[in-house]
Amino acid sequence: MDIPFFGRWREKHAMARGVAVSSAGPSACDPDQAGLAELLGECELLRTRAADEGVELDGSEGSLSALDQLVPNWRDDPDVLSWLGNDAGLYLGTVMVRTVPGATWRVWPNGHPVVRLATGREIDTVDLGHGWAESGSPELSQVLAEAAED
Repeated sequence: MDIPFFGRWREKHAMARGVAVSSAGPSACDPDQAGLAELLGECELLRTRAADEGVELDGSEGSLSALDQLVPNWRDDPDVLSWLGNDAGLYLGTVMVRTVPGATWRVWPNGHPVVRLATGREIDTVDLGHGWAESGSPELSQVLAEAAED
């Protein structure tokens, strides 16, 4: 039986997929944005892989387009695939927060970081990053463009 309310509740309260942020205190769901952005924007594996291919991750929209053009030679290694998916999603979120007016990081009660747009819509960029790493879809630059229109 599919109960939409329960499905949405479970997403926010069940164990986080891929990455979780832990914070103490009453503002755990609305953390310090500067500190969180710095932490989540590291994306070391993605930055290393991109640099090896001549792509600089400078936080711009163009860097997402360049990532979309990379040859996906990581798909044969499940360990790399998972980490790269996390990093791609966190980098996508970092670019969104920097370039889309009103976008901020938000942490669900289960510790999973998402991007919250000014409209209130929350985007699970880590999940989207896993999809991109696994199949190339959705394109990271397209997700950003759609978020900017929201």
